[in-house]
Amino acid sequence: MSDTLLHHVLIPFVKGLVTVLLLALAAGVLTWIERRLLGRFQIRKGPNRVGPQGFFQWIADVVKLVFKEDVVPSRAEKALHLLGPLLLFVPAVVVLGLVPWGPEVTLFGVTTPLHAAADLNVGLLLILAVSTIGVYGIILSGWASNSKCPRRGGPRCAAQLITDPVPMGLAVVAAILMSNSLSMVEIIEAQRRAGVWFVFPGLVAFFLYFVSGVAETNRTPFDLPEAESELVGGFHTEYSGFRWAVFFMSEYGNMISISAVATTLFFGGWLRPFPNVAWLSFLDVVPAFFWFTGKVFLFLIAYIWFRATFPRYRFDQLMALGWKSLIPISLVNLALVAIAVLWGAAGLKVLGAILVLLVAAGLFAVWRRPARPRTSTTMASANVEVRA
Repeated sequence: MSDTLLHHVLIPFVKGLVTVLLLALAAGVLTWIERRLLGRFQIRKGPNRVGPQGFFQWIADVVKLVFKEDVVPSRAEKALHLLGPLLLFVPAVVVLGLVPWGPEVTLFGVTTPLHAAADLNVGLLLILAVSTIGVYGIILSGWASNSKCPRRGGPRCAAQLITDPVPMGLAVVAAILMSNSLSMVEIIEAQRRAGVWFVFPGLVAFFLYFVSGVAETNRTPFDLPEAESELVGGFHTEYSGFRWAVFFMSEYGNMISISAVATTLFFGGWLRPFPNVAWLSFLDVVPAFFWFTGKVFLFLIAYIWFRATFPRYRFDQLMALGWKSLIPISLVNLALVAIAVLWGAAGLKVLGAILVLLVAAGLFAVWRRPARPRTSTTMASANVEVRA
């Protein structure tokens, strides 16, 4: 009875609590990293006053938000106004709990896997189902605020709901075909048996998944529900204090969960590069957890890079991108992956080699393309007399 209580109640509770605390800590640290990197991208310093390199600035921000007054509009739907942030935060925590961050470890004489929930044989399906619940939090928050700007931001997210998950789901199906499993751990083990990460034969699927994931998290260039230049703050305009901080943590939690799932499906999870190559065995000295965390961190850097680089899409452009480009490409890619799977491991390796060569050729062609000559403009007013 004591072992049952330990393994099925106490350990999952502790791991779930640790997941929530680590998510809050990661959200705070990521705000500092993002602001520092954006400063570099925009040729300015960024936060540099509180602590070394401004590192403690996020702690000051947390203290400010916790003690700030929580203002609720008088005409808002109070219950739904409170429920909105929770509906966005809870799915992010659940998804992070379902992702395996490493193999089994032994702590204090107890062997346990490095994920909060059990390794379900339909874990990937559950992740896809739970991740879509957060959209309802955005819609409810916009509607319950009973204000103009939030009510314009919420329906935008509802429209994205019928566009973004389709190519994302088809990209995930490609990973399922390559691994023949819906278990997150089994997908990683399938990449170990294949001796190569699925990103090589599934390069197009990974691209589709990550672009759809950026849109799913409402990050630049797909941050239409917020659109600060148009809607002030979008769906969370009427939120302040701790409730606004929950939205902030939810955004970074969704970024981490999208990155963690991409790492699991396409980059071998906690596996090192080319896990079956003997002469790379010296890389095994790096703990598996750090391999996984490092890959997730690189994806988070890509999120920040996108924010500093790309302008926001218009609403019609996002719809056209999804239905006219991403979905047709995902259908063709799914057919190619299915054909490669019929040929076994050799078919996947051939498909991966072809895709890598095509990408390399495309990059080489862009690099070798001659620069467009600049045309010198003459001042039309050179012969015009300037009058005072």
